[in-house]
Amino acid sequence: MWSFFARDPVKDFAYEILPDTQEKSGIWTLHRGKRKTNGEPVSVFVYEVAQGTEQQTQLAKAAFKRMKTLRHPNILAYVDGLETEKSLYLVTEQVTPLAVHLKAQAEKGGAGDLEVSWGLHQIVKALSFLVNDCHLLHNNLGIWAVFVDRAGEWKLGGLDHVVPEQGDPSGISLPAPKAVYPDMEKYDPPESSSSGAEKWAGDVWRLGCLIWEVFNGPLPRTSSLRSLGKIPKTLVPHYCELVGANPRARPNPARFLQNCRAPGGFLSSSFVESNLFLEEIQIKEPAEKQQFFQDLSDNLDSFPEDFCKHKVLPQLLTAFEFGNAGAVVLTPLFKVGKFLSAEEYQQKIIPVIVKMFSSTDRAMRIRLLQQMEQFIQYLNEAAVNSQIFPHVVHGFTDTNPAIREQTVKSMLLLAPKLNETNLNQELMRHFARLQARDEQGPIRCNTTVCLGKIASYLNTGTRQRVLISAFSRASKDPFPASRSAGVLGFAATHNYYSVTEIAARILPTLCALAVDPDKSVRDQAFKAIKSFLSKLEIVSEDPTKLADIEKDVASSAQPAGSSSSWAGWAVTGMSSITSKLIRNAPGTDGALADGSGPPSNSGSTTATNEAPPPGTDRWEEDEDWGNLESSDWSSSGWDADDSWSNEKEGQGQSSAGEDGWGNDWGEDDADVTLTDASLPLPDGVRLASDYNWDNINPSLVLDPFALQKSPSFLDHPGLSKAELNKKKREERRKELEAKRAERKAAKGPLKLGARKLD
Repeated sequence: MWSFFARDPVKDFAYEILPDTQEKSGIWTLHRGKRKTNGEPVSVFVYEVAQGTEQQTQLAKAAFKRMKTLRHPNILAYVDGLETEKSLYLVTEQVTPLAVHLKAQAEKGGAGDLEVSWGLHQIVKALSFLVNDCHLLHNNLGIWAVFVDRAGEWKLGGLDHVVPEQGDPSGISLPAPKAVYPDMEKYDPPESSSSGAEKWAGDVWRLGCLIWEVFNGPLPRTSSLRSLGKIPKTLVPHYCELVGANPRARPNPARFLQNCRAPGGFLSSSFVESNLFLEEIQIKEPAEKQQFFQDLSDNLDSFPEDFCKHKVLPQLLTAFEFGNAGAVVLTPLFKVGKFLSAEEYQQKIIPVIVKMFSSTDRAMRIRLLQQMEQFIQYLNEAAVNSQIFPHVVHGFTDTNPAIREQTVKSMLLLAPKLNETNLNQELMRHFARLQARDEQGPIRCNTTVCLGKIASYLNTGTRQRVLISAFSRASKDPFPASRSAGVLGFAATHNYYSVTEIAARILPTLCALAVDPDKSVRDQAFKAIKSFLSKLEIVSEDPTKLADIEKDVASSAQPAGSSSSWAGWAVTGMSSITSKLIRNAPGTDGALADGSGPPSNSGSTTATNEAPPPGTDRWEEDEDWGNLESSDWSSSGWDADDSWSNEKEGQGQSSAGEDGWGNDWGEDDADVTLTDASLPLPDGVRLASDYNWDNINPSLVLDPFALQKSPSFLDHPGLSKAELNKKKREERRKELEAKRAERKAAKGPLKLGARKLD
């Protein structure tokens, strides 16, 4: 029983003092500490009774009581405390003495004016609270009484000498700082306390001393205050008022704050305004919050890193979680995320991103897709496959073309992290439908290029079933840039084809493009034909090289994350040429991300940018993307009964061949140029140096209707493309009518309910 009463209370204290670092802070010793239950970092001020004098002990106990009762955002926050016969323990939020903080900043190049301006704003605001609201005098203001938290915000401490302005009613008088530390006398104002000055005159004088030390270092003597040193010019007039000889002329802290915040003043900056808004964000209107977050993105580049991490980031997360801020927080969120370590990013940003992908807000979804490059490296494969990809694939069927476009692009970044089912079955199913049925040429072409880029991640069976069929379909697309993408797709994935496939399936498709109405497509086709022919010639001359040429045909899929050189293309702004094509294309339904809709004078959809009509004849070679073990592929897969109509065949496209894609880049060079798609060939084989995605002629992309403006080089040179199409359709119609008449004549007359007579 006696052992219970004799137990040391320090052992039951909820906080642990770390012995590694300690700083002297007046009569206190400042230690780093942590909460025993969850490891939360704190600061612990310790005063040893045995090592101090009676006056110092009196000051320590007075400060202990003041810390419990004074609460203000700019005053050092009291967390817990313990008072024993031997020691006093004062637990506060984790802070660093201002002198130590400024020294560390000096080693990095010095504290910026933005940080100092906000810090001084906080200290003056705390002093104004004491003087005007609490009717207390600090009496100990100086650089030793200011502390800095993790966010870089300054907190007023050093409450040892705080007394009521009318004197302590209990009659207890605390010793002045200079009575405890003689060297503190240089911070005292020149006038006596009975000079009839305003109550705040002494604290305001010490505020001037603090400002001098912040910019110039330790104050050697009182007379040094006359030398301005490095004090900014915008602050000089107000500083001079603080240290003026006439105590009655010294401003109240509240007025000093108001003067410095006037236009052109030292405390008038976007940084201070942003901080003030964040402090009151809970009572702001939604429209004000939206505007603030939009402007914040531009200002973050100039804000201190610690401030962004520890003050802006929590507010952004709170605004999204509880304030319905929506997509407007994404840009500043990702900017702040650059300051975080990988572990911090996983803890703070990734859970929010995963939640954002489930949002039905279109603006949110498209911004996430556009900025995926900034966070894709932090996403693990499990989260991508189970929580993100199922939401992203909804973008493939969205009525807004801009979202479909960005969803296709995002697959370049997601593909390395997708599992077998999502990549080789689910994604291929959506790609097949987009390439065959999407009404937008730019999206059809982007699907072709994306497939070429992710081919290395597909398994062997999927590559053999999909690639040739997909690029063949693209080669029959009415949009020239999409046909170019099909040719370049063959070239970029040349190492995945056997010589038999080259001879029997690829070269016939490419040869058909040798008479394409668009010269850039013909040029690409000739180069590809020569390249593939050179492979066949090498094998013909030396059959032993067959194994070397086909070494990659049955190679396994590339491991996730092993290549990311193409990732830079994946996320582009909606100001790309692709988006302009979508925005200007007739028949576009759904508003774009920027709020623009289809043009009012849309007119009829031209053949160069339309989707293949359902129900038309199949390609003569009934090729598809393979049987990808999905029951609904009959309606939306690569094996769907889709082909370009006879009308489109009249544009120089042959109906013979394999099912092809129908996609279009419609991008500027930054979008089209993913990476250098040229791949090394075996010895003796040369692939044209310009086989890469760059070779999609920008002029094609800029003008999706170029075919209608240029005459065909095959026949009818005097007719425009539209006239040629009309003539072809008319001839085809007459031919069909003639055949129908012949069949009718062959059948002879029919009688109702009777057999045909001989």
